[in-house]
Amino acid sequence: MARLLVDENFPRPVAVELRRRGHDVVDLEYMGLADRGVPDTSVLDMAASDGRAVLTLDRRDFARLHQERTHHSGIVACTLDLDSVGMAARIDTALTAIARLDDQFIRIVRPGPTRP
Repeated sequence: MARLLVDENFPRPVAVELRRRGHDVVDLEYMGLADRGVPDTSVLDMAASDGRAVLTLDRRDFARLHQERTHHSGIVACTLDLDSVGMAARIDTALTAIARLDDQFIRIVRPGPTRP
């Protein structure tokens, strides 16, 4: 299972569901850094130093960092979905399909509206 560091604005219910599914998920609060406005570069560095991929909603910022950095432990950038269980399931499916997250930028997109 994946080792993940959840970015500050990521929905807690999704992180809880990912833990339930067996992933090793920590957040900035667990690290004693909640509500401190930790820069994205520092989040990526902390995650890499602990062998964790970053799980974030900040797609643009982390896409830029992915282009700038030659090495990191992975970035999983998600589109917000109010269906926490569904969002966690999509993340879980993507992560279990990948052998290694190192240096990868993974996009998880919420499904579009269903049409009658």
